[in-house]
Amino acid sequence: MKKRIRRSLLLLVVGLFILTGCAAVLVGGAVVGAGTGTYMFINGELKTDYNFNFDKVWSAAEKTVASMRGTDVVPAKGIGTGHIDAVINGEKIRIAVTFKEKTITTVGVRVGVVGDETASRMIQTNIADNLAKK
Repeated sequence: MKKRIRRSLLLLVVGLFILTGCAAVLVGGAVVGAGTGTYMFINGELKTDYNFNFDKVWSAAEKTVASMRGTDVVPAKGIGTGHIDAVINGEKIRIAVTFKEKTITTVGVRVGVVGDETASRMIQTNIADNLAKK
């Protein structure tokens, strides 16, 4: 009887992975996935990879802050890494842009001190929209 229940649960989990199209795993309340375009919310920061080079993603992040009327904007850009600190709607935000590969760049967004997943997702969506316009 126990084997039958375990087998059923295993088939259910495998079926969910097949249906979702990616290997997503729930770890400590955060969804962690494999592959480009997957969002990961870990320790208050929402991260994703974009299939664009660093400079294009950096430009899209700057346009996002400007279009959302960010104030107290402090960009810090280096070789292959950088971050933009700003205040949007009264909340401190940080957008971290990191070179990963020639055409893959990682963007991490943190809103507030502990992180706000909904607000971070909205910023990530704006960055993606700005990249799609290019």
